[in-house]
Amino acid sequence: MRVLELQNLAREEGQIFYIRKYSCDAILELPKNTEKVPIQFTIETSPLGKKIIELTFTQAINYPLIPVKKALLEFIYTEEIEGRIPC
Repeated sequence: MRVLELQNLAREEGQIFYIRKYSCDAILELPKNTEKVPIQFTIETSPLGKKIIELTFTQAINYPLIPVKKALLEFIYTEEIEGRIPC
């Protein structure tokens, strides 16, 4: 299982500048097929500069949740570090 990309990435406007909220469709490559899963996530920057990512699924998926969540969190963190997620 791996994450291919985040499609339709949209940032929700908020008043707190150190918390950014996003919604998108995650394209997942599962063992038998490729699935499009709608997700929402927030990226919060702590006072010491650490990125804290929280993830929620807006629809149930037909795959174990823990490995999917772990792969998505790692993918989002990598995209954030490399500057591919809009501010």
